Amino acid sequence: MNGKDRKMLKGSMTVEMSFLMPIILFLIMSCILTVFYFHDKNVISAVAYETAVVGGTKAREKNGVTGGELQALFAERISKKCVLFPGSNVNVSIGEEKIVVTATAAKGRFGIHVVKTAAVTEPEKYIRDKRRIKEVIDGAANHD
Repeated sequence: MNGKDRKMLKGSMTVEMSFLMPIILFLIMSCILTVFYFHDKNVISAVAYETAVVGGTKAREKNGVTGGELQALFAERISKKCVLFPGSNVNVSIGEEKIVVTATAAKGRFGIHVVKTAAVTEPEKYIRDKRRIKEVIDGAANHD
């Protein structure tokens, strides 16, 4: 091989790499964006579920809980997280038996939509009922 052939070969590698590098960079950036998307979806989902559970616990208290309190709780918890999707919106629905938290966030053309529910439970009532049934069974067994 003479010197002229070597120079042409080196130049063709440069041209080929100039076509490949944007594709490689696009794939790397797409992977990074995908990881951020699923990270943010998990964070927003977790905060929405925490808010629903806290709402389910507070709903059975004497004063109950309002949607505004739960929205403020969601905003406080999400503000401490590192998320790529800023400005998430939340809608809280409080029912007799369950709390529904709907959270959305968007950045550009990408969006996240999460719905989490938690039951309004009364564990004290269940425990009291169970003890009463046990007392009735024990009382019936003692009379025999």
